[in-house]
Amino acid sequence: MKKLAAVMAAAVLSMTALTACGGEKESEALADGVLNVGTNAEFPPFEYVNDNGEPDGFDVALIKAIGEKLGVTVQVDNMEFASLVSSIGTKIDVSIAGMTVTEERQNAVDFSDSYYEAVQYVIVAEGSAIASAEDLKGKAIGVQLGTTGDFIAEEIEGATVSQYNKAVDAVNDLINGRLDCVIIDKNPALVFQSKFEGQVKAIDGADFEFEAENYAIALPKGDTVLANQINTALKELIADGTFDALVEEYIEGGNEG
Repeated sequence: MKKLAAVMAAAVLSMTALTACGGEKESEALADGVLNVGTNAEFPPFEYVNDNGEPDGFDVALIKAIGEKLGVTVQVDNMEFASLVSSIGTKIDVSIAGMTVTEERQNAVDFSDSYYEAVQYVIVAEGSAIASAEDLKGKAIGVQLGTTGDFIAEEIEGATVSQYNKAVDAVNDLINGRLDCVIIDKNPALVFQSKFEGQVKAIDGADFEFEAENYAIALPKGDTVLANQINTALKELIADGTFDALVEEYIEGGNEG
């Protein structure tokens, strides 16, 4: 993850973000001392439900660390992924959910600095002949509703796309023969490959010509004060080693509950 840390540090340090305590007025979203955060705890190791029945994972730990930097309490709500963007500014203040920055989403919300680079993977059943973009044509493909995998699958010629609120439900249908493959981000794909060892395998998206994408925190449109505060906190977490420690614990260390 040294490359990741270097990339993220360069990206964040290039920002001329204002500090949260440098005389700048406070965002209205933080006026009550609480940051209400939406996530979808079906995306390990970034977010999942832990043994105590609470949202956990890399993203949850990261946003709580950001909250500590900002001096606010973080309240995390587990929601359907497809409803996160539309809930910002009403039900929640921000969302962190392994969410890729896209032009479509940028029409509705702003984003923090990117904190993680990802790529889509393809999960297939053991013994499957699917190995390239051409092989996906005309296949039955499972995706999590509203995700990048969903958008990609819709563009595949002749594909029959089934959308799921929970990625694990798509993987179970794959195992039971109701799907030919599932398209999902790399890290959860590897988690599912480990969880269902011998039943499925995860194939690098580069074999399917998928492009890299960036995760970021979704923010209310036009709230530059909140954006600056969150970006500054993110910068500090990278500088003090907290970010790398969370990567080690949740992503490299395989802690997904």
